Amino acid sequence: RILINMGVIIPAVLTDSSETLKEQLQKVAGLTDRVQIDVVDGKFASPATWPYSESHSLTEDELLSYGSFQYEVDLMVQDPMSVAPLWVEAGANRLTIHTESIDDFALLNKTLREQLGYEKGFAPQLLSIGLALEMKTDLHVVEEHLATIDYVQFMGIEKVGVQGQPFDERVYERIEHFRKHYPHVPIQVDGGVSLENAPKLLSLGVSRLVIGSRLWNSDNLRETFHAFDQLKEQYGIFNR
Repeated sequence: RILINMGVIIPAVLTDSSETLKEQLQKVAGLTDRVQIDVVDGKFASPATWPYSESHSLTEDELLSYGSFQYEVDLMVQDPMSVAPLWVEAGANRLTIHTESIDDFALLNKTLREQLGYEKGFAPQLLSIGLALEMKTDLHVVEEHLATIDYVQFMGIEKVGVQGQPFDERVYERIEHFRKHYPHVPIQVDGGVSLENAPKLLSLGVSRLVIGSRLWNSDNLRETFHAFDQLKEQYGIFNR
C-alpha cells in the first residue's frame, strides 16, 4: 500500500530543464501530494534554473499542471513582486519569498493583496506566503511581518540556490531562539536536511522539511522518502 505524504516532507526540485523537472516529478508521483520547485533567476542567486535557464515563458508551460501535485515555489529571484502573480497563475499555491530580495515589504504586501487577493490565513489551501531567512540574515528582519505571512523558512545552508551543500548546524540555535519568541509561527527548513539532522529539527518545533539532494542522490528514492516520512509519526507532526 502506498502512503501519501501530507505536507510534512517536501521534495525539492532544482533543475535547469523542463525535461529533468518532469522526470523528477515522475519519480515522486504516488509518494507525496506536494513538491517544491526551486526557482533561481541567475541574479539574486546562481546558476539560473528552470524556467530562467530556458527561453520559453512560464505562462506557456504546462508543467505545473503535471500530475496531481500541489506546487510550492521557492522564489530565489531579484524581483519576487513581478513574478509572484505569474507563478500563482501557473498553479502554485504556496510561495516562499526570500527576505533578502525585498526592499519594500509594505509594497510586497500591497501587491499580494491587490493582485492575488492574498490575506494571511484566509484560504491557505489556495495560497500561502512565507518568508525565507538565509543564515546571514538577522531574525529581527522578519518580526514585523509575521502578522501578514503564513510561515517562516529557515535555510540550513550557507549559499542558496545550490543543492548538495553541507548542513550548517548554526540553524539549530536560530530555530530555537525563534521558536521561543514565536511559538505559534509554522517553521520549515530547506537545505542540507538529512535523516541524521531531521530528528533534531523536528524536536525543535520544525513542522515541514524540504529535501533535495538526499532524495535525488539516494540509492533508493522511495525507501529514503519513507524513512523521512516515518519521522512525522515519531514526532507527532502531521499536515500543518
